[in-house]
Amino acid sequence: MMAPAMSPESQLSRMEDARRQTQRQLELIDRQITRRMTAILPQLARRQTGYHRGKASDGRTLLERYRVNRAGLTAERQPEAEALSRKLARQDAAIAALRDRLSSAGPHASQEG
Repeated sequence: MMAPAMSPESQLSRMEDARRQTQRQLELIDRQITRRMTAILPQLARRQTGYHRGKASDGRTLLERYRVNRAGLTAERQPEAEALSRKLARQDAAIAALRDRLSSAGPHASQEG
């Protein structure tokens, strides 16, 4: 037995929910990278030499270490982030197309059939 066809409005709602989930996954990757960098930051600061001898620390060195480590962590997750970004773009296009069909079909299109 076949399941009844889904109304365009409920289909749009499900597509938007799936898009939100994809967006959350992408944001989760960014939060995980930020959390790891926050954990690494004290180690990066401790590596600075000279401060214990009365010299001021070089902020540029710390910033450069931060950038290098952040780039490394980002590169690890890049394939996953790119795949999710592509998926998000496809979902956006599908949602826009469905909205176009719904708006061009008029307000009574979902009541037909």
